[in-house]
Amino acid sequence: MFSNLTGIEILYFFVALLISMIAHEVMHGVTAKALGDPTAADMGRLTLNPLKHIDLMTTIVLPLALVLVHLPPIMAAKPVPFNPNRVKFGDYGAALVGAAGPATNFALAIIGSILAHIVINGNPQLLEFLGLFIQINVILMVFNLIPIPPLDGSRVLYAFAPEPLRRVMEKIESMGFMAILLIILIVFEFMSNQIIGIENAVLRVVINL
Repeated sequence: MFSNLTGIEILYFFVALLISMIAHEVMHGVTAKALGDPTAADMGRLTLNPLKHIDLMTTIVLPLALVLVHLPPIMAAKPVPFNPNRVKFGDYGAALVGAAGPATNFALAIIGSILAHIVINGNPQLLEFLGLFIQINVILMVFNLIPIPPLDGSRVLYAFAPEPLRRVMEKIESMGFMAILLIILIVFEFMSNQIIGIENAVLRVVINL
């Protein structure tokens, strides 16, 4: 979807993605704090300052390299830490913390769509930016709801999963980022059409609101 970006579009893409990811991560921390875990607040992560959320490799180098070779970008901010043992409602509270990020992206996509309808006959550059902003937030929402650790969907699934499945998820999460990235890429290889179909369906809903 973003493999043919050129010139100013690349700048729009990274600005929109940075805003969307920061809001996503901050809302994880805000939700955790509301449920009794101040870990993110204590570490200074409840801020819109991008320097607190940027990881050199996963936020800048990796997506830029993929865009420049005309591949779909994969990008991740520095995860906001939280202690699932400190939040209210146990695993269900942790699920709420996990769901807060994708829910934020969905809300941002709706806000972007409303603004796009307001400026539909206005500034074409702003409209182009909003179009990217909407698409990015829908993709972040759907991607993060995939129930593979450490993606947010795994937190939601974990709250309702039987013990054998929980053990499998814990083993996956312990494998480290690169191994998990490989698993996600394999999932995309076999389920990319389904994932894109879901993204397009959500995008149609958001645009037509």
